Amino acid sequence: MSKELEGIMSKESKAEKMQIDTTLGQLPQKERGSLQPIECKTIEEQRRHQLERLASGFRVFAHFGFDEGLAGHITLRDPEHPHYFWVNPFGVHFAQMCVSDLILVNREGEVVQGERPLNTAAFAIHSRLHEARPDVNAAAHSHSMYGKSFSTMGRLLEPITQDSCAFYDNHVLFDDFTGVVLETDEGDRIAEALGDKRAAILKNHGLLTTGETVDAAVWGFLSMDRCCQSQLIAESVGQMERISDDVAELTRNQVGSEPGMWASYQTLYDLMLEKDDSFLN
Repeated sequence: MSKELEGIMSKESKAEKMQIDTTLGQLPQKERGSLQPIECKTIEEQRRHQLERLASGFRVFAHFGFDEGLAGHITLRDPEHPHYFWVNPFGVHFAQMCVSDLILVNREGEVVQGERPLNTAAFAIHSRLHEARPDVNAAAHSHSMYGKSFSTMGRLLEPITQDSCAFYDNHVLFDDFTGVVLETDEGDRIAEALGDKRAAILKNHGLLTTGETVDAAVWGFLSMDRCCQSQLIAESVGQMERISDDVAELTRNQVGSEPGMWASYQTLYDLMLEKDDSFLN
């Protein structure tokens, strides 16, 4: 393996492995079209339910073409060990992701469950974000076409559509691109720039979205990428009509809330179940 490739993947972990049985706590899937959250009564049920959502999130990313080689990651804070997070392993395609593929990482960046290596950038960015934001249980990042294209402009999204209002005064620009994120100090700078906002545009890099749930983080990413596409198209054909600040704020509260983001994801989860439910394996 090349030294360059070794530099972006974790070394073999010497940490003591955990023996969490992620097959425990599996509940029946919700009825298609239901917007009623599944009630989890135990840690095992909560973890299993969230891991199913995490695995589905990668399938959704693949469905919309957000895969880009080895780039991209979605993380989930473990409900029992809040300083640990679950993430996709290095080298598994989003379209093939299953619950059993996911790895658990401790706060030192060591893989404590799973045999595959970790993408170093996933730890450098997401570990610092999860530490800085106890309210964030999930975060999503990838090099989506419209997100990374828009990021080169070094600007925030404008409230020009109902959908883009979801991010009005709720996202930031991180404009300090220094190459592949391999060190946690850059992760600290990203977390500091994000503050208490929902999302960030990483200049010359891509998008980063967060949520209390995987559902909200993944839907937020999809929506933000489409808003980038919409603004790129609008700016290419003429002058945009910007929505006023007061209406943009009102609309954000209507369509950009955590419950709203969660609800919007449910139809995509149903689609992934119908299309190929092997992500549950």
